[in-house]
Formats: sequence, structure tokens, C-alpha cells
Amino acid sequence: MDELVRLLSKFIKTVAIRLPDDVLAALKALSSNENSYWGKAIYSLMFDNIKLALEKGVPVCQDTGVLMFFIDVGTKFPYINVLQEAVTAATIKATEDVPLRPNVVEPFEEKNTGNNVGTRLPWIEWNILSNADYAEIVLYLAGGGTSLTGNAKVLPPASGFKGVIEFVLDVVSGYGLNACPPFLLGVGIGTTVETAALLSKRALLRPIGSTNPNPKAALLERIIYDKVCGLEIGPQGLGGKTSVLGVNVEYSARHPATLAVGISTGCWAHRRGVIKIKSDLTYELPLYRGVVL
Repeated sequence: MDELVRLLSKFIKTVAIRLPDDVLAALKALSSNENSYWGKAIYSLMFDNIKLALEKGVPVCQDTGVLMFFIDVGTKFPYINVLQEAVTAATIKATEDVPLRPNVVEPFEEKNTGNNVGTRLPWIEWNILSNADYAEIVLYLAGGGTSLTGNAKVLPPASGFKGVIEFVLDVVSGYGLNACPPFLLGVGIGTTVETAALLSKRALLRPIGSTNPNPKAALLERIIYDKVCGLEIGPQGLGGKTSVLGVNVEYSARHPATLAVGISTGCWAHRRGVIKIKSDLTYELPLYRGVVL
């Protein structure tokens, strides 16, 4: 248990201070395509920020968000019964060791807990894998600015995908600046507001540059990407041709009478990491080439 907590707390620290390989590559590609003066200046500051965070071992953004874990765990993973306890303990340990900014406030007491643990936080979504002996854990640090952009709505089906696109553009044009662009845009489509919202959050966990395997969903990703870029929000909202790290669409089947849409964003410092822990507590970090915990 102690070794599992140590491993998870180190993983949390890595996610807080180091951008994943795909995010860093996307930022470099966008910066090379930006032609506005202020856009280029902002990218230069971003890369300075990334470099200093690694050199000093401190979070790449002062808002380390609330911790959201998406866990696929096998029924034969030997630590399955204590994994939730270990995640909570690792969150408390990382809050002190990194340190992470305490961001968890109990809503009815209006009191910060001081350790990033509170009622139903850290948030954990579970998926059980039959007969597997490993746990694959995705951590997303949900910052306040990106969360302010979040929205969901149930449309009448007659609105069609035209209505989906209009809703996305309305939300992004009104609140996108809060998400510290260039942002990653997750769009969820389903039956109810909660399923669409969760799917939009899960869309942020996909690799940047990936496309939905459904060709029609992939086309919708491209259309939304082009239209959001056409808003010319630019890095940090100062104008420019590069506003979006990518657009990911996830969906479920829906009720005949509803078309629900959810929107989530991840900021330029998109802190999302993956760790695959095996039964002997050896691990893999697919998004951080060469990193050892």
C-alpha cells in the first residue's frame, strides 16, 4: 500500500509539472504556424514557462485544478480493493509534496479542505476489466478557467448537427477566453445533459491529433475545428490564427426525442497523464517518453 501511494503521488506530480508529449508537440506545431505578433510573443512565454517548471520541479500552472481520475482496473489486479483509498492518500501526499494548490471547497460550508480531498473529490470514474491484472489510470487536472467554459444542453433532434455546431460556437465565443487558448475542445453527444457532459470530458482524454473512428463524427470534428479557428481568438485571446489544440467528439446512442450536447475544454497547459500499473507495481507512462517516477 505504501509503495502504491508513493507511485501514484509521483505520477500526480509528473502530471502537474510536465506536459504530455502530444500536448508539447501540438503547441510547437501551432507556434510555428502563428503569424500574429502577440500570438508569437505568447507562445514564447509559454515555452519559457514549460522550461522553468521542469527546471524547478514546480507545477506548470499555479491552478493545479481538482483531480479527476478515470480508472480501468482488472478484476485480478491485486490492489483493486484498496485502489480508491490509495488514490485519496496519494492526492493528500502530492498536495503537500509538490505542492499542489488546495482547490477543494465544500459548497455548503464554504470552506477549503486544504488537501484537495473533499466530498466525492478527487473524482473517480471506474471501468472494470474482466480477468485483467492491471490498472490503467488517466488523471486530468481540471483547472478553474477551463471548467468555467463547460456547458451542456439538450436540443430537439430537429436541430441536427447544425444545432450542435451553433451551440458549440456560442459557448466558445462567449467563454472560451477563460480556457486559456489554444485550448483542447471536447464535445459529447448523447441523450441527457449528464451523459453528454461526461462524454465531452472523456473526449479531452484522447490523444491530440487523433480522430473519431466514425467517419461522420470525424467530419464533425473537422468542421467544428475550422469554425472555431475562424473566430480568431488566438493564444490567450489576443487574436491570431491558432486558437485550438484540437477538437475531439465522443458520442453515445441517444433517445429519439433528445439530442444532448456537452462541451469541455482543456487549456494550453493540458495536464492529462496516463499510468498503467501492473500487478507487481511496475508501470508504464505512455505519454511521457523517458520519464521515471
